[in-house]
Amino acid sequence: MIDRPDLFLRRLFDRAVEVADPMRSLKDFLPEKPKGRVIVVGAGKASARMAEAVEAVWGACEGLVVTRYGYARPCQGIEIVEAAHPVPDQAGLDATARMLSLMEAADEEDFVLALISGGASALLVQPAIGVSLAEKQAVNHALLASGAPIDRMNMVRKHLSRVKGGQLAAAAWPAELLSLIISDVPGDDPAFIGSGPTVGDLSTPADALAVIDRWKVEVPVSLREALSHGSGVVQPDDPRLARTRNVIYAAPRQSLQAAAELAEGSGCDVQVLGDALEGEARDVAAEQAKKALALQAAMKPGDPPILLLSGGELTVTRRGNGIGGPNSEFCLALALALEGAEGIHALACDTDGVDGAAEVAGAVVGPDILKAAAKIGIDPRHALERNDAHSFFAALDAQVVTGPTLTNVNDFRAILIRPRLAG
Repeated sequence: MIDRPDLFLRRLFDRAVEVADPMRSLKDFLPEKPKGRVIVVGAGKASARMAEAVEAVWGACEGLVVTRYGYARPCQGIEIVEAAHPVPDQAGLDATARMLSLMEAADEEDFVLALISGGASALLVQPAIGVSLAEKQAVNHALLASGAPIDRMNMVRKHLSRVKGGQLAAAAWPAELLSLIISDVPGDDPAFIGSGPTVGDLSTPADALAVIDRWKVEVPVSLREALSHGSGVVQPDDPRLARTRNVIYAAPRQSLQAAAELAEGSGCDVQVLGDALEGEARDVAAEQAKKALALQAAMKPGDPPILLLSGGELTVTRRGNGIGGPNSEFCLALALALEGAEGIHALACDTDGVDGAAEVAGAVVGPDILKAAAKIGIDPRHALERNDAHSFFAALDAQVVTGPTLTNVNDFRAILIRPRLAG
């Protein structure tokens, strides 16, 4: 019996986050601590928690990890530096320079452990020659507003960098390097997680320019010139990567499966729509609303609830000047498409606790959300047009706010469908 659909959906989300917590999941992938010199480096929204998990097993370690402001964790020996995300800043630039120096000092007897999670693209900052930090910040702003998929954005980022696209691992040569990775990208390709700082890449500067042109990303002329001169991205067969091993140890599918098991234990029929969905948030919402309504139309009174689960990373093409993110925009577009349909509730949140650039994980909607908006004079269609979903749900007290979750396995979406009441 599900008496409070909103609380039930939140429990599913919390379960998805819980199983991806590095303190719970990382230890099984750690080898025995090598006897020689060990250097731990890392970047991402989960990286400080990953470092904490490493030291819980290995004890104090030498190293440097950069994470998002507010995401630091207490470590015994590993230095934790906080920097800006999703647009890089000077703190990230300085920390990355120090990290590269640490890597370049490693020799063949040393062991390097890299801890990579989503967010590393912004937190590892070392612009390519001829590119300034201000120009990197500008292109990040433009990419985030373009609607380009995350893997395309990261392609551009790595060709404007001296640390992404395998270059961090190459800096550690000839040391042995193990990279433990939390996936936050559809398809779990390690080359696109955090822009693949320890993974060789086959893309070219011309590919990056094609992304800029296709999604009409406004960039300074100097960036085009830098791309036309090539980049330092490392090919997968580069000898400097011969002693590098990349392991994805946590991914969206594990979190979705954990939520599915919890829902099945509560009597739901669960359909997992995929862990790698991409596309414009409002378009995916319309598709899933159509599916939910069709399923409900075939249900009879007394049938068990149906739960639709999905993961991946949706995008928002900026059309207005509102405050929003893909999960909240998904919920707003879903509510409009459902038109107050009785018995359907939904939640969409980012597992890192940050939807877009706001300190909000996402939102929850139910059949009465549009009526509630009308009562206080808020127009949901206007909010959607302005990309202002966060403001819309804040006014209705329907946001999901978690604070730093210390992990990141991408978006989590759940739609609960119950039969319409008879009569």
